[in-house]
Parts: sequence; C-alpha cells; structure tokens
Amino acid sequence: MPEIRLKDVEKSFGKTIAVDDVSLDIRNRDFLALLGPSGCGKTTTLRMIAGLEEPDKGEIHFGDQIVYSSERGISLPASERRLGLVFQNYALWPHMTCFENVAFPMKVKKIPEQEIRARVKELMDLLHLYGLESRYPSELSGGQQQRVSLARALTTNPEILLLDEPLSNLDAKLRVEMRSEIKRIHHLIGCTCIYVTHDQSEALSMSGTIAIMNEGRIVQVGTPAEIYDDPNSAFVASFIGAPSTNLVDASISRQDARIYIDFGFGKLELTGEVEKILGDPTQPSEVVFGIRPEDVNISGKEITDALHGDVYSFLYLGRSQIVEVALPDGHIIRALAPVKETLKIGQKIHVAFNENFHIFDRKSGQAIL
Repeated sequence: MPEIRLKDVEKSFGKTIAVDDVSLDIRNRDFLALLGPSGCGKTTTLRMIAGLEEPDKGEIHFGDQIVYSSERGISLPASERRLGLVFQNYALWPHMTCFENVAFPMKVKKIPEQEIRARVKELMDLLHLYGLESRYPSELSGGQQQRVSLARALTTNPEILLLDEPLSNLDAKLRVEMRSEIKRIHHLIGCTCIYVTHDQSEALSMSGTIAIMNEGRIVQVGTPAEIYDDPNSAFVASFIGAPSTNLVDASISRQDARIYIDFGFGKLELTGEVEKILGDPTQPSEVVFGIRPEDVNISGKEITDALHGDVYSFLYLGRSQIVEVALPDGHIIRALAPVKETLKIGQKIHVAFNENFHIFDRKSGQAIL
C-alpha cells in the first residue's frame, strides 16, 4: 500500500484561498482523519488527493508515483489513482438494486460476471448486507445505504480509501454503529484511509492519526492521544474534546520569587517545573489558561487554594454531569462532576484545578506549556 505525500499544495477559488501551502505525510495503512471546522479546506484537500480537483500548486505522491505536480505538468485522472470514494450523500444510483450498485465499478472494468457475483457476495457479507441484494436504495435505511456505498468503493480492492463526512446524514445511534463498522473494515482490508470530518469524537475514536485544519492550513498532526493531551494552540485545545476545553484570559504575575496565574478575581501559585518555565521573563505575561472539564474540581465545601463562583447550570449525563460555573468576572467555566454532587442553580461553589492544564500565548494562541 502506498504512502501518500502532499508537498506545498495550494488551491484557490477566485480570491478565496481554500488550501494554503499544505504539506502532509500519510503512512502506509494508516487511518488519518482530516479534522476541522466547516470551510477549513479539508474536503478540498481530499478532492485534490482523489483527482476530483486540480491544485494550483504543489505535488501529490502515492508512494513512488507522482499523481500531481504543477512544476512537471503531471495530473493523473481519478480513474487511474487506485482509490475508492465514499461520499456524504451515498451517491447511489436510484434505479439500480444494491447488487447492481456494488457491481457497477466492476462491470465498467469488464470483469467476468462470475467474478463480479463472487466479489459482491463477499462484500455484502462483510458489511452485513446479506438478503438486501435485490432492494433499491429507496427501500433501505440510511445506515444500509452507507454500507452499500462503502461496499461499492471496495469492489476493486482500492489501495486508498477516501471518505468525505460519510456519517453526517445518519442519526446518533447509527453514527456510532458505523464508526465501529468502518474501523473494522479498515482493519480487515488494511488500505490507507483518509477520513474527512468536522466531528472531533469521530476523529478521536476512529483514527490512528489526526491532522487538524484551520483556515486552509494544517495546524497540528498527531495521534488522538497526542492531540488531546498536548494541543499546540488554543484553537486545537478548544476544538478537541467534549465538553470543550475551558479557556480563560489570565496573566503571569511574579511576586517575591513566586509565580502566579492571575485571573484578576483570584490567582493560583505555580510550583516546580511549571514555575521554571513561566518564571522566565522572556515568556509573554498575557496568556490564556486552558483546562479540560474533567480536570476541574468543584465542591459546595471549602477547597484549599480554590476560586469561587456560582452554579450557572448543570446537565445530567447519567454517571456524570456537566456543571457550568459563573466566575466573578462573568466567565463561564465547565466541570465534569459526579452526579452525587447535589447542586442548585445560583449556589455558591468552590473551583479548583488539577495540574493537567495548558498555558497559551494570548497574542499568537500558541502553546507555552
């Protein structure tokens, strides 16, 4: 299976820059999620890899083969790129049965009928579609239609599988089921997979690698754990996680050789390795303090070195609850708390932070700590 490499790829539509100087290496057999908000350039990037859009500049390699190069004048058509495509809207032929939809790419390639029937049966069984061969797309559920679309993409044994927001039209239960299904299929087939999504829970749960995009650029690449635990910017920290990371403007204050994070209405002393990093006078003083809700501790009882606030709202999740606390400056901070903590809206609450927090430069948004 080929490694995929993008080098200095750019694409504009009129005056709008959709993809801005993107370079990315995707390992053999990896499952890479292209993750980012709407309009960040992820689908355009996928379509350039597929050969459905031509870049304005740069190179795209599949292993040792150059499939696009602006300098060398190379642009291999999509039909010659050895890949399968799964779209958001299924893109099934409404007048064809499930069998005919899945068989269609093989018929175009004039594969013998007996071989087609064997391959379609194999894929129908693999994707739990047995018994649906003679049904039309209108007679199938959304999840079944997406399975047929996936089966069709796999008929020609593609070396690369590209999926563009394939689950966004499904309901919540089906989305979870299809996540597992796609991950299982990738494991069994072992192709290189690129999966476009704006849903961070999909990216975290399914991929081996995540590439986060924003405003046409790739801003961080890493494993799900690396992205979650060590975001390189306030943008990445806020985009990954549910509920999302709390971001609070603060400043670094230095008093009598002690270092504090000062929120204006209260401050926390920093010690150890953190103190050494943030005590450096060359580091910016105006910062953003970031901490995930699971690292925020709340209690109606007094906590040492705690901030104070009022319960703004709380959402029951079963074994836990999301508690929103209004701090004295009006900022809302979220905590993930056990349901045994009985709370009332407007109740005075104490807020303390675990040591697993992040500090970002307020001007650049880049991580300091």
